[in-house]
Amino acid sequence: MNEDKVWFITGSNTGFGEAIAREALSRGHRVVATARCVDAITLEASPDALLPCHLDVTARDSIDTAVAASIEHFGRIDVVVNNAGHGLVGALEELSEAQIDKVLAVNVRGAASVIRATLPTLRAQRSGTIVQMSSVGGVVGNPGHAIYGTSKFALEGMSEALAGEVASLGIRVLIVEPGPFRTEFAGRSMDFAEPIADYEQTPAGALRGRFRGQDGVQPNDPARAAAIIVDAVSDGDTPLRIPLGPEAIDRIRTKLTAQLDDLDRWEPVGRRTRF
Repeated sequence: MNEDKVWFITGSNTGFGEAIAREALSRGHRVVATARCVDAITLEASPDALLPCHLDVTARDSIDTAVAASIEHFGRIDVVVNNAGHGLVGALEELSEAQIDKVLAVNVRGAASVIRATLPTLRAQRSGTIVQMSSVGGVVGNPGHAIYGTSKFALEGMSEALAGEVASLGIRVLIVEPGPFRTEFAGRSMDFAEPIADYEQTPAGALRGRFRGQDGVQPNDPARAAAIIVDAVSDGDTPLRIPLGPEAIDRIRTKLTAQLDDLDRWEPVGRRTRF
């Protein structure tokens, strides 16, 4: 097992990004830890192992500068972790245009920009892994999470297509689908739409209450998730999608089972389309 990979991680100042960076450093990997505010990165290691960098995923110049600094400092990039993300709770009608734009700019366009900026390096090496931090919400659409779900469904579609585009170039893609983990996602990383009274007693209103109540008491440990992710990067048999946490696995299985049942039920009608 190669214990000397260079990890390029967005959103390394908190949550999964910080946990993955710590785990990688603990195993002897080198880490480019990026965040919009470099001063918020609390990781500690020698300059031979750790390079903190400013990176705003919504600013391509910022991404290009961080990638160039990584190559100059470490000579290569082996693992790209698209972790920077933004949450938003609210029924679709409740959301402001600015809130919608912010989520899509970070979770979709930002992830795409990081991939596009790092792929020339990975292609030249004919090796590398791209880790896309999705969510159980990238498989199961929650009422009250319409635009967040939009962003993660889009990330999953992008990543699945990307996996086919780059596999023959020696590059792998892993899609990570966590359930509730004890990060700051449900706290300071989450925005809430201005409520409309009619939605208060709907599933969208219930989701708002659940998110406010779960911050700091989520049942799953991000350090354990980070260890699984670092293991997965070194395991050539890891599947494209990696659900994490019992809640994610159970919800995804329920969704896919119901979807297959619907497909079987509809198949006789849906096949009657030929000229």
